[in-house]
Amino acid sequence: MAGTKPASRSPHDNHLGEREDDPLIDRLHWIIRHAIRVLAVLMVAVILWTVADVVLVLYERLSTPPLLLLDLGDIFAVFAAFLAVLIAIEIFVNITLYLRDDVIHVKLVIATALMAIARKVIVLDLATLAPSYLFAIGVIVLALGVTYWLVSARPGD
Repeated sequence: MAGTKPASRSPHDNHLGEREDDPLIDRLHWIIRHAIRVLAVLMVAVILWTVADVVLVLYERLSTPPLLLLDLGDIFAVFAAFLAVLIAIEIFVNITLYLRDDVIHVKLVIATALMAIARKVIVLDLATLAPSYLFAIGVIVLALGVTYWLVSARPGD
């Protein structure tokens, strides 16, 4: 109907979608959508790079004497390399979800942060850490864990 105001958008609409009322905003949204696509492509390159790093770390650790054996330090290095790949994949998922839905999926972002801090905890050298640093890491893990639990417990999820 001419002269009537368009219906308001629901919070689940794609906010980067086209808006017929403002061509400038449409063009800017187009630029942002393509910038997000570039970020997604770059993240795939980072994922492939980190997979190559995992292969390199495994090769280096397994090819040094004693051959084909890993000590505890080697295992931590391999775990750190694997977790870096998983974190990169989680970030890629965040990027593609944003491109698709134009909303930040809080639960996924928190899960990614938890994975990143878990990686840090796994590779910590407890012999060289100041107690305050270890306490701070513990507080971060607790805060992220509680936040994830609260977000997961929301009705409708």
